[in-house]
Amino acid sequence: MQTHFTPEQLSDPLTARSNKILRTCVHCGFCTATCPTYKVLGDELDSPRGRIYLMKEMLESGRPADAKTVKHIDRCLGCLSCMTTCPSGVHYAHLLEHGREHIEATYRRPWRDRTLRWVLRQVLPYPSRFRLALLGAKVAKPFAQLMPDKRLRAMIGMAPATIPPVSRNDEGQTLPAIGERRARVALMIGCAQRALNTDINDATIRLLRRAGCEVVIPQDFGCCGALTLHMGLEADGKARARDSIARLLAAEADGPLDAIIINTSGCGTTIKDYGHLFAGDAVEADARRVSALARDVTEFMAQLGLPAIADQPKQKMRVAYHSACSLQHGQQIRSAPKDLLTAAGFQVVEPADAHLCCGSAGTYNLLQPELSAELKSRKVSTLEALAPQVIAAGNIGCMMQIGGGTNVPVVHTVELLDWATGGPQPRALISA
Repeated sequence: MQTHFTPEQLSDPLTARSNKILRTCVHCGFCTATCPTYKVLGDELDSPRGRIYLMKEMLESGRPADAKTVKHIDRCLGCLSCMTTCPSGVHYAHLLEHGREHIEATYRRPWRDRTLRWVLRQVLPYPSRFRLALLGAKVAKPFAQLMPDKRLRAMIGMAPATIPPVSRNDEGQTLPAIGERRARVALMIGCAQRALNTDINDATIRLLRRAGCEVVIPQDFGCCGALTLHMGLEADGKARARDSIARLLAAEADGPLDAIIINTSGCGTTIKDYGHLFAGDAVEADARRVSALARDVTEFMAQLGLPAIADQPKQKMRVAYHSACSLQHGQQIRSAPKDLLTAAGFQVVEPADAHLCCGSAGTYNLLQPELSAELKSRKVSTLEALAPQVIAAGNIGCMMQIGGGTNVPVVHTVELLDWATGGPQPRALISA
């Protein structure tokens, strides 16, 4: 793609990087075939290629973002399926990041949008606040259809039937390996996940310890920055990321880490990109250290090996595996979760169009509820067509999204691995 940035514009490192990305694009259109929003809407401007043109024109002209550009960029899930498909290696994620930052810096959203985004920023990254908000949403659920804004209805609908108790594993501590110590790891315990499902971290800790890992829980850990960075709020996201870097590396005070374990793939994609996020910054070396250590829990367990299988799940339970976009496209991890589940004795099946997003995408299901609902319906339909006994996924957002559209139990992959190697049966299966 030909670009016409001025020398003055190119003196800005962010613009220079975007210029290189834009010049990589050859207009082939392969990305349209795997873009979820293009499949639903059929509008070229709601495809990666169309959005690239919009961002190019906006950034090249240096003008403030207009309503048309904002509408189509906001509709982008950031699922990164286009990056998996692109034969030219266009780094759409970094271009989208720049485009969204420019929008937030130059465009004044309608007051309802501003208010909703402010609420999300003030609630979702804080487990205690989020837990209180979920309790309020649970009370308001019977009256949800009376709400005038469809996004408010989506927020209320997000509340799970049961709000989990605070986990004792939220506190900074070091948990010894069971048996011979084979590795020393830090566990990134997340933020929203701690309010929505405490079983995931508990299962992860049990599995890691059983596999011979000393597990360090960082003190006072908060949000990694992913939630606000995805909304184009660079300053907020980077401040959270800086704090995460400091707390994760503080875990090395008593000895070097072999890995930083992440069980929320949306966070993992962001953390593995910290080195890029802080390029040229005073904390760049620390950021790159954290990125280099970051491992999805299934990625790490595939390298380390599962503990002994305690009990083969009865009748080789049929598991429909949903591959989160942030895992398969953002981190390029596809086979490890399925291979581990198979090794643990489960019968693993995958849905048609497994590369397509379920519509969760961080805060997307709250900001774009209609599109999100259509994508959820399509994903649930392909999963239920497999007649599974349980659905497994590696990201809390996907779990909440899919679980809201099906009666099939939805659990985290690590919960099944923990169960197969001696842990308790996942709570979702007991109540099913």
